[in-house]
Amino acid sequence: MAKAKTRAGGRASGEDDLFTRALAKDPARLDPASTPLAERMRPRTLDELVGQEKLVGAGRPLRRAIESDKIPSLILWGPPGAGKTTIARLVAQATRARFVPFSAVLGGVPEIRLILGEAREARAYRNARTILFVDEIHRFNKAQQDAFLPHVEDGTVTLIGATTENPSFAVNAALLSRSRVMRLEPIDEEAIVVLLRRALDDHERGLGPLELTADDDALSAIAALAQGDARRALTALELSADFAVETDVTHLTRALVSQAQSAPGLRYDKKGDEHYGVVSAFIKSMRGSDADAALYWMARMLEAGEDPLFVSRRLLVFASEDIGNADPRALLVAVAADESFRRMGMPEGIHPLSQACTYLATAPKSNASIAAYNAAAEAAKSRGALDVPSHLRPGSTQVNRELGWGKGYAYTHEEEGGYSASQRYLPDELTGERFYTPKGAGYESTIAQRIAEWQRRREAAAGEPVEDVDPTKSE
Repeated sequence: MAKAKTRAGGRASGEDDLFTRALAKDPARLDPASTPLAERMRPRTLDELVGQEKLVGAGRPLRRAIESDKIPSLILWGPPGAGKTTIARLVAQATRARFVPFSAVLGGVPEIRLILGEAREARAYRNARTILFVDEIHRFNKAQQDAFLPHVEDGTVTLIGATTENPSFAVNAALLSRSRVMRLEPIDEEAIVVLLRRALDDHERGLGPLELTADDDALSAIAALAQGDARRALTALELSADFAVETDVTHLTRALVSQAQSAPGLRYDKKGDEHYGVVSAFIKSMRGSDADAALYWMARMLEAGEDPLFVSRRLLVFASEDIGNADPRALLVAVAADESFRRMGMPEGIHPLSQACTYLATAPKSNASIAAYNAAAEAAKSRGALDVPSHLRPGSTQVNRELGWGKGYAYTHEEEGGYSASQRYLPDELTGERFYTPKGAGYESTIAQRIAEWQRRREAAAGEPVEDVDPTKSE
């Protein structure tokens, strides 16, 4: 494994292409011809880091820990481009401990054992602390994560893990309980615009030598396109700058930015991150029930180096958002494909992803569930905190019962057909409101018939004239 010297002179073991030589090399001297703008502009101090003031602003816990060199074990959780690796690098520059960067994608258990062995020796013979940074820690399975646990517990290493996945599911509970979770938010557009301006004006590391100017509108367009990802924003700015130079333009406008992102032969992100145009075509092809087009756009993403787990997440969202109860099995298929891919990896994992893609594309479609939630959420926000009807409140104590709580509640399982025709569950102010309207596609036709029957029974119980009801129409 490659060795690198820390600022304090201790040895650090890690993959060359994880931190390259940034720990031992001044970013200001990186060769602009061979180094992406996002790497050249990576913050060198906490004050240069934008968008994470809640964590590293003046007086904040993480900033105090870094400045005092008292780093606890951390899990840095946040989306791509939020600053997880940058924070790790700033820790590496500030600490007097041995700092060891390690990639969960590139390394395995043998490398972990070597690192832990060196950490034990450093502690025993030189009384030196070791901070181990594990990038993409969610890529490790439970057994691999367990290898860290005893060494974190006894202080052999201080662990800093970076993950884009929810640590509650991606990190072992035991390891999580011994670490502090730091949530990094997507960087807001205003902060990204500040970052872009800085890159445009910086003559040392940025695009200053090109002497380009830019409309605020153009930078806002890039910030919106970046979706909270600073790396993506800087890559898009660099692409726009290259396009401007090639077309002999010195001022960036929204129109030029748009042209640069769609110019033939040019990719939006040089590192193969999410290409939103292809993603949009992928989702819309599945929504339009065109399995061939959906497979084509999925292949475009995967063959270009897209993270397959990103594609898998899109399938999971689509199964619930665009199919829903029209085919409840769709979500099961998507979940099974995701789990299967995580076990298989590439290239075998293409099989479950392709199966899920074609199943979802050819399934009946309905967005009735999410439309129902949106309508219910709007009612909750517009009507405020309406009282819970007293018969639905718990009558489990004497005091509650004296207040009338639980009185009149009809226990569904004791009602005819397992349905209480007289029971009301919405607040009184929302009586008669209807949020969920099945569209009648696939299994939703069965749900619609069931709801229609329940409505007829409610009307009969209330002594109202019973009418035929179109189960797919709102009241």
